[in-house]
Amino acid sequence: SEDPSVTLFRQYLRIDTVQPKPDYDAAVEFLERVGTELGLACQKVEVSGAAPARGRSPPRHTEEHWTYPPLEAVKDSQGNIYARGAQDMKCVSIQYLEAIRRLKAEGKSFARTIHLSFVPDEEIGGHKGMEMFVQRPEFKALNVGFALDEGLASPSDTYSVFYGEKSPWWIKVKCTGSPGHGSRFVSNTAAEKMHKVITSFLAFRESEKQRLKTDAGLTLGDVTSLNLTMLEGGVSFNVVPSEMAASFDVRIPPTVDLQAFEKQVASWCQAAGDGVTYEFHQKCMVQHVTSTEESDPWWKAFSGVCRDMKLPLKLEIFPAATDSRYIRAVRLPAIGFSPMNRTPVLLHDHNEFLNEAVFLRGIDIYARLLPALASVPPLPTEG
Repeated sequence: SEDPSVTLFRQYLRIDTVQPKPDYDAAVEFLERVGTELGLACQKVEVSGAAPARGRSPPRHTEEHWTYPPLEAVKDSQGNIYARGAQDMKCVSIQYLEAIRRLKAEGKSFARTIHLSFVPDEEIGGHKGMEMFVQRPEFKALNVGFALDEGLASPSDTYSVFYGEKSPWWIKVKCTGSPGHGSRFVSNTAAEKMHKVITSFLAFRESEKQRLKTDAGLTLGDVTSLNLTMLEGGVSFNVVPSEMAASFDVRIPPTVDLQAFEKQVASWCQAAGDGVTYEFHQKCMVQHVTSTEESDPWWKAFSGVCRDMKLPLKLEIFPAATDSRYIRAVRLPAIGFSPMNRTPVLLHDHNEFLNEAVFLRGIDIYARLLPALASVPPLPTEG
């Protein structure tokens, strides 16, 4: 009695593609099988000869915190499907495919070609996925005019639409100082300097947190988020270490001057004393946003369908980072959209779930959006 689209969704959820050891081969085999069934041409592109980047992102679930095993895709009596990836973002992958299935069954064809891309490693930065793919001749041959990418669930009736996103900066600060025995008041220690660094960073964090809290017009995408995520240093309880390090995950909205923000980071380190340095493990400088003006043909097509279907939209800057930033970096418009309203935001959380009715409604929405976008007339800027 289950809708075949839901069955397919649950099958995909059971494939373990979780970092740090994703089974990409099984995912590719699954997607190729579905694509072949739909009569779609499939192309595999290897963008990096090196092994996939692994180990930088810890497993995002531990079974003891889940009501159901996170890779079994259990559906409860309310139709909630529990699995890692239910919201982020295997739902969208299958919704695309099922919308295409419906359009093909109806015999539809369009002025533009619809391409579905499935790329690896987005959760660990996309450096061996979309970042390299957009530079490849195979991507250029697609002649892309517009891209849809993932969004977020929305607990309210509205649907979140993301026209830009924050620039992710991963900053590691190292402090060196005088070593010594743990029984003495050693001067000029790495720990004292690190205390000053952490205080400066977290004071800024608190100011941004309060700005978000006190201004009802702001969303998380409008302020800079900053978190201390790793601390390193020391070898023994009774040894004052000569070096300590702290790592910060910073997400900066496109309204912030990135050069000015780096000067602020440098000043925090300089104020902590000598021997304090910082380095970037990720430093995205892309701040392009996609037009949401009604005069823009792509936005007009997208928003027009949403109006016709009476889908209330909320325009936002994405608070984290997706592969959309690589699309926008090559000057292509991209919208982040996952059609999941009345759904708590549970990506990367325990008991991530999506209700099957919301999932099926998403297919209806894409079955209207894709024809509208694929029917946008040729634009003067396109080759």
